[in-house]
Amino acid sequence: MKYNLAFKYRIYPNKEQELLINKTFGCVRFVYNTILYTANKIYEETGKNKIITPASLKSENQFLKEVDSLALSNAQLNVKRSFTNFFQKRAKFPRFKSKKNNVKSYTTNCVNNSIRIEKGKYLILPKLKKVKLKYHREIPKDYKIKSVTLTNSNGNYYVSILTEFEKEIQKMPSNDKVIGLDFSMSELFVSSENQRADYPRYFRMLEKKLKKLQKSLSRKVKFSKNWYKQKMKISKLHEYIKNCRRDFLHKLSKKLSEEYNAVVVEDLNMKGMSQALNFGKSVEDNGWGMFLKMLEYKLMFLGKQFLKIDKWFPSSKTCSKCGNVKEELKLSERSYKCECCGIEIDRDYNAALNIKDIGKEMLKY
Repeated sequence: MKYNLAFKYRIYPNKEQELLINKTFGCVRFVYNTILYTANKIYEETGKNKIITPASLKSENQFLKEVDSLALSNAQLNVKRSFTNFFQKRAKFPRFKSKKNNVKSYTTNCVNNSIRIEKGKYLILPKLKKVKLKYHREIPKDYKIKSVTLTNSNGNYYVSILTEFEKEIQKMPSNDKVIGLDFSMSELFVSSENQRADYPRYFRMLEKKLKKLQKSLSRKVKFSKNWYKQKMKISKLHEYIKNCRRDFLHKLSKKLSEEYNAVVVEDLNMKGMSQALNFGKSVEDNGWGMFLKMLEYKLMFLGKQFLKIDKWFPSSKTCSKCGNVKEELKLSERSYKCECCGIEIDRDYNAALNIKDIGKEMLKY
């Protein structure tokens, strides 16, 4: 069976390559915005859906010939995908791209081995040729490179190399070493082994510093040089928080996937929870959805099980010892007291035990 896996690296282009990369960013943005504008205009005038090609723009805009043509073709595909997502009600109406965005990117495809890694320190890319690469994680030889997305984030350049590989994943028996995870706002999760993730809450740790930088930004003249400098500082701090969060979640998900044969979680609606309970910052800070995605694919590649139980199952209200279900349990009550068997247990730990038991029942079928 075929699978896709992306590898992210930092690259260090020279001045000429940097100039061409930035030119490509501009051309991709120009093509995207022009195609989107033309599509809207054609629809208003004729009522037809038509997406023009980048090739039709090159005769009037000669500068488009200087950059990677596949990057321009992917810009056209992105417009098509944006309209498809809009009509299928998965996204809002496509918007024009701004050059003031701190994160810029383009995607190019591998054709006839045009993208490859040489000597473990260079990445060969169309038009750019040899680009210095921090090759900290080796791509297996049987993995085929499909495409590369090049990104400039706050002055740093990265590549995400999408690979394709074939692997027969044999599912391991999961009767033993099963763990249940109950989502916790402050600690990320509490497990059925009574383990706490102890998530550092990076956003909350740096929130005062972020607030100070944003306050300074509000006092500057909008779109002035100092305003852009201050905006860059804020963007870099956000990127630092994001990288810290990703690093922590990657290490934690790897540890769990190696120790257990099956992981069981609740299928929660995090967006709805953050809106209903006004927990927006706390929910987004711990990155629960990102953590579950990491855990899922890492378990899958090891042939292990990742299970989601119904979000409406009353895991917090059910007694993990006798199975009694409470009619009402307030969010402020952090311990569970059973009226039938008299057990008193931590609320989240009790829920994790129930999640594990339901997961074990699912594994029998």
